[in-house]
Amino acid sequence: MNLVAQIAMTAAASESHNVMGQTVIFGIIAAIIFAALALVTLSYRNVANRHSAKADAYAEKHGEDGHGH
Repeated sequence: MNLVAQIAMTAAASESHNVMGQTVIFGIIAAIIFAALALVTLSYRNVANRHSAKADAYAEKHGEDGHGH
């Protein structure tokens, strides 16, 4: 028996029929990852307004447009 046949027989012998459980676990993992990414995204919400004093000071120093060009 060659290596490929041994691998195929081992895979067939260890095959699990609990597909629904596996898909639920993958769904839960994906939901946790998306929730974590959503929290990271929401943490950057309204960041520009937190530093409005610095932006106003910069605009005063460098002109009205604030870009310094």
